[in-house]
Order: sequence, then structure tokens, then C-alpha cells
Amino acid sequence: MSFLLQQRNELWSLPLGTKTSGSRSSKTFKPKKNIPEGSHQYELLKHAEATLGSGNLRMAVMLPEGEDLNEWVAVNTVDFFNQINMLYGTITDFCTEESCPVMSAGPKYEYHWADGTNIKKPIKCSAPKYIDYLMTWVQDQLDDETLFPSKIGVPFPKNFMSVAKTILKRLFRVYAHIYHQHFDPVIQLQEEAHLNTSFKHFIFFVQEFNLIDRRELAPLQELIEKLTSKDR
Repeated sequence: MSFLLQQRNELWSLPLGTKTSGSRSSKTFKPKKNIPEGSHQYELLKHAEATLGSGNLRMAVMLPEGEDLNEWVAVNTVDFFNQINMLYGTITDFCTEESCPVMSAGPKYEYHWADGTNIKKPIKCSAPKYIDYLMTWVQDQLDDETLFPSKIGVPFPKNFMSVAKTILKRLFRVYAHIYHQHFDPVIQLQEEAHLNTSFKHFIFFVQEFNLIDRRELAPLQELIEKLTSKDR
């Protein structure tokens, strides 16, 4: 088993609430989203994991020959949701109403929450509250069979790619918050290698299919340059 997959499996095997405390932490820490075994998407996920094991992340994100782009984006979006969910779940003790009264990625970038349905006008809220809103919203999208069909033969909706882009854009903000506000605890927990590999994989994927606007990536642009410069 590759170092990356071993690290990810170890992180995913953590019991609910590990390194977290209180009801807020367990609320933010979402259950892992499983892709049904035996489905084509499950086979795609296994292909992705096997390719990741080669250590070549640029190659790992490429669309497998003959596969549907929507399905590939769907499988990887679920995977990134699980990764980010687990990474954030390990540092929730450090991300509190007091330590993070606003959702930010450094002094220049602040995010206000709106989902267009329940909260139509963007609201200013603490980072843990924002991330709870965000992860709950993403989970709802992934569970919606009309958006993320898991059955063979069920077509993806015409707006699928637009929905996926919004999900990935918002998931990026969790990476950005962790890097800017909580990297010291990540180092203390000896998780920086896992965080860096997960984020690098995420960036290669969104770059490969042009899924996030460059200006949205600005809070971590220097890090992105550093992590990806060796793989060009």
C-alpha cells in the first residue's frame, strides 16, 4: 500500500470525533460519504486509488480512457469531500467561535455564507459555523440522486458541472482556512504531509479540468506554485 493511501486509510479509520470534543465538533465532523460497492463509480474510485499509489499525481487526475467526464468529476468530488472532512475533523478543537470569529484565509480574505436556498443573503459567521454550513450543504448535494446519480444508466443533470464547480470552490476554502489559521496544530499533530498531499492532489485535479477560477485560488497561490512547480 502506498504511503498516501496508508495515510488516508489511517485518517479515514479514525472513530467519529477523534481529536474533537463537544457537540459542535461532532456536528461539523460529517460521516464519510460512501460510493456503493459494485457500482461503476466504485470501480472508478478504485482506479483512482491505484493510480494515486504510483505517486504521480498529475497522471492520477487524468480522465481514464473511455470514461465519462461527469462521472470522473463526481467520484473525485466525493473523495475530496471525505478527505477535507477528515482533515478538518482532526483540528476542530483549535477552530472555535473564540479563535476564529470570522471565516477567513489570512487577513485579506473573508468568506460570508449563503446557499441560495435557506440562506439567500450572505451572512458573516464564525469559521466553525461557516464550515458546518458548508459541509452540510455539500453533503446534501452529494446525497441528491438527481445531482449525483449512483445507478448505472441514470444521466447526470445538465447543470452538474456547475454544481461540482461550486462544491469544489467551497471545499477549497476549508483548505485555505486550515493553512492560514491552523497550520501550527497540523504540524503538532504531524499531519502536514497528509494535508500537503491531499491539497496537491486537489489542485492538480481542479487545474486539469479548469474547475476553479484562478482568482478563487488566490489565498493559497504561493503555496500552489511551490507544491506544483516540481511536477511541471
